[in-house]
Order: sequence, then C-alpha cells, then structure tokens
Amino acid sequence: MTNQRIQAHFQESADLKTRSAALLAEPISEAVQLMFSALSNGNKILACGNGGSAADCQHFAAELVGRFERERLPLPALALTTDTSILTAVGNDYAFNDIFSKQVQAFGQAGDILLALSTSGNSANVVAAVEAALERDMRVVALTGKGGGAIARMLTDADVHICVPHDRTARIQEVHLLTIHCLCDGIDVALFGEDMHE
Repeated sequence: MTNQRIQAHFQESADLKTRSAALLAEPISEAVQLMFSALSNGNKILACGNGGSAADCQHFAAELVGRFERERLPLPALALTTDTSILTAVGNDYAFNDIFSKQVQAFGQAGDILLALSTSGNSANVVAAVEAALERDMRVVALTGKGGGAIARMLTDADVHICVPHDRTARIQEVHLLTIHCLCDGIDVALFGEDMHE
C-alpha cells in the first residue's frame, strides 16, 4: 500500500467527520438527552449490532459500566453481542435474525433505550431488535448510514436516528465510533457539568 493511498483514507475520513459534525450534532445531542433521562430514571441501555458494530456495542457498554474520562458510579448498559451461549442457542434453535430480539424481550423494559447499530440500516437481526424494543415501549437510538434503510422507516418521533451521510462501511463505522464517544462524553457532562479543562 502506498503512502498516497493511506493518506487518502485519512483525508476521506477527516472530510466526512467535518461534514458530519454539522449534520449530526443535533441528533447526537438528542440521543444524549434521551439516554441521560433513561439512566436518571433507573432504566438501562441495551446495544446490538453485527461485526464491527458488535465491537462498538461492547465498547459503548464498557465505557458506561466502567468509565469514559471521569470517575463516576457504573451506569447500566449491556451489549447483546457478548453471550455466546445465548447467541448460539437462539441462532441454532430459532434463527440468527432472532439473536438480539429475544434478548430485548428478555431484558428490555418500558423506558429503556436500545442502541441499534447497522451501517446499512437493513441488518435483519437489528431490525428485529428495533421492532421488539418498540413493542416494549422502549426508545431507540439508531446509528446507521447509507440513508438509514429499513430502520429509518421504523422509528417514531420519540426515537433518534443518527445517519452518517456516506455509503462506505468503513467510513460509516469510523463516524459511529466518534459518535459513541460523543454520547459517553455527553452523558458525563449531563451528570457532572462541563469539564474544567474544556
């Protein structure tokens, strides 16, 4: 791989992040408020996604249960991507499309948040999880790209859609990760106020 190609990756990512900042700041802010309100009321956040998005779910849950940048009490967040016994049992006994929705039905309650990640917005098992969450009177924060796909059409006015304006999966995932950090920081700010170093 040439240095020029590597630099092109960095430049495309930087350009997309700059362009996305203006477009996504408001929905990210709305998602922070939704999550903070849920956590303040004793509710929790469930997260689901496939592949790189599964890793992002685990990253998000780890930042809330552990810490992001400030010391605080653990916050209740659960990645639905980690229990191999549940994933393989449900995938084998029912269908792969049910691996997240079954967990939403088991763990989700009214007032909880589902953080649903799908770069296309069309991942069948994430779509099924969104449907299960809405049936349980949960709110959904969806991180998508490529126009939002099926998930975009499912969300209500009470939900939040953060759709990265790009068609390339790698670039979408890079903005999703930055968005996750914004969500974690926003929750901390809502808890403690602006950082004195800012």
